Order: sequence, then C-alpha cells, then structure tokens
Amino acid sequence: MDIKEILSGAKKIITTTLFEINQTPVNLLSILLFLGVMVSFFVLSRILNRLILRRILLKMQIEEGTRYTMMRINHYIIMIVGIILAFQFIGINLSGLAVIFGLLSVGIGFGLQNVTSNFVSGLILLLERPIKIGDRVTIGDAEGDVMEIKMRSTTIRTLNNITYIVPNTDFVSSQVINWSHGDPKIRLDIKVGVSYNSDLDSVIAALEHVARENSQVLEQPRPHVLLWEFGDSSWNMELQVWIKDPYQYRRIRSDLNCAIVREFRARQIEIPYPQRDFHLRSAAAAVQVKTDTP
Repeated sequence: MDIKEILSGAKKIITTTLFEINQTPVNLLSILLFLGVMVSFFVLSRILNRLILRRILLKMQIEEGTRYTMMRINHYIIMIVGIILAFQFIGINLSGLAVIFGLLSVGIGFGLQNVTSNFVSGLILLLERPIKIGDRVTIGDAEGDVMEIKMRSTTIRTLNNITYIVPNTDFVSSQVINWSHGDPKIRLDIKVGVSYNSDLDSVIAALEHVARENSQVLEQPRPHVLLWEFGDSSWNMELQVWIKDPYQYRRIRSDLNCAIVREFRARQIEIPYPQRDFHLRSAAAAVQVKTDTP
C-alpha cells in the first residue's frame, strides 16, 4: 500500500458523514475544525485576560473583585463568539442562535437544569455583585473568603484553610452573610454578667476603659455600655464597639474578652457563677411535721 492509498483512505474516513445538524452533514474533519476553533478562542481569552486586561486594570488601580468580574465576562463573550464562528466555520447556519437554544433545551431535558441554573446564577453574581472576590462571607455553617466565582460554583476558603465548593444557586436562593459588602465596619456586642454587689458606675467605667485601650476599636461611632437585663444572679451588661476590619472580628472579640477579665479583676468586680437555692428538709423533720398535724 503506497502513500496515495493511505492518504485517500484517511481522506475518506475524515470526510464520511457521521450525522446531520439542521440538514448540514457533519464529519470527522468538521468536528476537528470545530474543536480547533474553540481551543483557539479559549487560548485567546486566556492571553487577553492575563497579558492585556490584567495589566491594564492593575495600572488603573481597579479593585480585585471588579477586575475578576470584567475578566470573567470577557472570557464568556469571547467563548460565545468562538462557538458562533466555530459552527459557521463548519457550515452550520445559526440564524437567530436557534440551533444553540435548541441544543440547550435538549440538554435541559436530559437533566441539565441544575447546571443551567448554576450558570445563570453565576452570571447574576458577576453582574449584580452581591459577593465578589476577597469578600468574607458566611453561608450555612461555612465562613471564609471568596476565592473564585466559576461557571457552575463558587470557591470559598474557610478560616481553617479548607476549601468549600458551593453551587452558585445557593448564593442566589439562600441567605448569605457578607461581612465585607458596602460599608466594611461592623459592630461587636460583648455580653458579660456582673454581681449585684458590684458598683455599677465602676463596671461601666471598666468596660469603657477596655474599649478605649483596644487599637482596633473605632472612636466613631463611639462605644456604648448597656445594662441589658437583670438576670437571676447578675446584671447582664453589653459592650457595643465598632471595628473597621471585619476579617479580624474573632481575634478582636477574644482580645476584648481577655481585657474585660483582667480589668474586672483589677477593680475587684465579680463575674458570678449561676446560683441556685436548694431547700432541704430531713426525713425525720418531715415525719415530725406529719405527726403534729391534727
């Protein structure tokens, strides 16, 4: 078998019609060309984002979340254009994108509803930006920083350096706490009980002193000390402070708690244990009471 026969056989294989789309024959060659065009546009998107957009956006000092959103949208636009050109390149007419939507509806019918809803939810997250890259969020029992918003899911890295892969629909349909959204400062409420025998003015002064001494506590809005309620064995006080860095609220809360313990001990202010009164009566006394009863 000579080279001509080999080439002729290969040509026959790659040009044999495998199936038809919209009355257009599709063969192995057209599939390879389609994949080649798609890969080319994917590489173009990566190059454009990394070498051009990222450098330009960095020089413009645009925040990380906005840069990420712009690059993801740019990637989606380039890939959509690539899909349209790839179909056109192999001779499939996509007038009005009817074929794409037809294929999408078929895919949804085969169980891709979840994938489609996650993709749409991802677009909502990128455009409305209720969360963005770098935000500290709490969803369910997971608290961490948003690392990446992908087509189907969002990656969150927890405080324990554990990665959570959360479907995008959870951010759209569920309640999400975003510690960094809008105004970053937050209020911490530190609750502590003190003995009824304590001097109330001394307790208030101690809590105000703790707030002033912590460098992470903002002067404005100023801290407040409240007598929250009268408990069973204590006055229940609450120290309300504002901090500028929501990422450090756990450490700041711990620092304030430790400072309260030290300041109370220095001022001899007691943090009481829960108290219970027990009234005991011996069996003999109970019998005597019963005997004396007429």
